[in-house]
Amino acid sequence: MSNQLDALRALTTVVADTGDFETMRAYRPTDATTNPSLILKAVGQDAYRPLLDRVLRDHPAAPLAEQIDRLLVAFGREILSIVPGRVSTEVDARLSFDTQASIERARQIVALYEAGGIPRERVLIKLASTWEGIQAARALEAEGIHCNLTLLFSLTQAIACAQAKVTLISPFVGRIYDWYKKTAGSDWDEVANAGANDPGVQSVTRIYRYFKAYDIPTQVMGASFRNIGQIRALAGCDLLTISPALLGELAASDEPLEPSLTVAAAKADAPEWVASNEVAFRTNLNEDAMATEKLAEGIRIFTADAIRLDALVGRAGA
Repeated sequence: MSNQLDALRALTTVVADTGDFETMRAYRPTDATTNPSLILKAVGQDAYRPLLDRVLRDHPAAPLAEQIDRLLVAFGREILSIVPGRVSTEVDARLSFDTQASIERARQIVALYEAGGIPRERVLIKLASTWEGIQAARALEAEGIHCNLTLLFSLTQAIACAQAKVTLISPFVGRIYDWYKKTAGSDWDEVANAGANDPGVQSVTRIYRYFKAYDIPTQVMGASFRNIGQIRALAGCDLLTISPALLGELAASDEPLEPSLTVAAAKADAPEWVASNEVAFRTNLNEDAMATEKLAEGIRIFTADAIRLDALVGRAGA
């Protein structure tokens, strides 16, 4: 009998949200995503220290930013030896409001992959879904560098990414859920807000239906899950990136799994077309307290972990 993870694979491309190689070998995802927090956690473990040691040994005089990018690429290359698809590698979150610097950093990361024998088609550059990050992605996609726009919490951000012809977006589920739960306080009803009624699930569902209704080629990858109920409620989404703990829960379950999202249903009930430009993007994002707050918070968290990673690499190379 197949388990729920196998059933999900038949409906959705499963992506591992981890920097842990053994998890990838165990659960056989198609793609993998990383971020500064995951890499920081992994590089602090003895099993992954040789990757850092090798970067510092081979490039002792390189600037710290280059050493960090080489470390990220070293992880990415190892991941691509395990998964058959793509790996997402993130541009420093401190560049989230600097379009040109993001473009240059992305080019450097891709060049390092290509120098190591990895074609750019197997790499997704992760950028925050700020206006500046989206415009960086527009320029990169025009050069054949594919992008994954992260920290995405609203249809407004998603539509701007579609207009920029971004390859993939990662709308978050769990962080939206967290915001609504915290805001509701003692009035929060977990049962009433579960499954399809989960506010994070509803946000991703809205984006998926909009994209499919209008044949937008940008792929939708649900991310940031708190429980497998959220994952089940998005079965059928283009991709879902899932943590090791939740991959394990899915693999341990043999409950039936039916598709929750389909292209046919999206086309049968097409939402209203939404025009967008920079003014509309900034206005609509500003009016969405949840998206504005979670985007800013996410950038701060990733920035803090990038600074910690800098410190760890700097101490190791001293």
